Amino acid sequence: MTVKAFVIAALAILFASACGPRRVDTPAPVSRSLVVLLPDEGGGQGRATVSNQSGSVDLAAEHDATEVAMNQKPAPPRTFAKGDVNLLFGEVLTSLPAAPQRFVLYFQFDSDELTEEGRNLVPEILRTVGGRVVPEVDVVGHTDTTGTPQGNVQLGLKRAAVVRELLLRAGLDSSLIDVRSHGEADPLVRTADNVYEPRNRRVEVAVR
Repeated sequence: MTVKAFVIAALAILFASACGPRRVDTPAPVSRSLVVLLPDEGGGQGRATVSNQSGSVDLAAEHDATEVAMNQKPAPPRTFAKGDVNLLFGEVLTSLPAAPQRFVLYFQFDSDELTEEGRNLVPEILRTVGGRVVPEVDVVGHTDTTGTPQGNVQLGLKRAAVVRELLLRAGLDSSLIDVRSHGEADPLVRTADNVYEPRNRRVEVAVR
């Protein structure tokens, strides 16, 4: 039996980010599957648990792999060389969509006025959008913990709308942009209530 044969039967590739462990449940109908843990585009490395009804194994290092057969526990992990990963999965990897790119634009205190650094990021956002075949742009407004939670939701929405308007003026199609607000509920820097924190006064833009 060769790895190539396993790949023809079924292939599962997991991109793991540094945000935490993930669990992969392999589908029952497949005779054999190969699961390989790959770093994300930013070089982050996470973990994965591969499981079926017969047991599970953890993948914890870059290029760790396991083979899974029906009614058998996943095989003990082994590590692929980078060249072997490219040889086996190169065509698949090049066909995957690009990872999301994220931008953080900061705002003045208690306002919807962007800082100069925030405005300077708009051209880079547009270049990133232009490099995607079917782009999607998420624009999410945030605030610090000063003010009321209800008022901060509205302020976050105003900030997101400002960024949306800049992107529209630059020629981006409105149908590509999704706008929402988290208010003070998702701070970049955790603080107590009524704390002035410039890094929390922001809009996060994700281009997919």
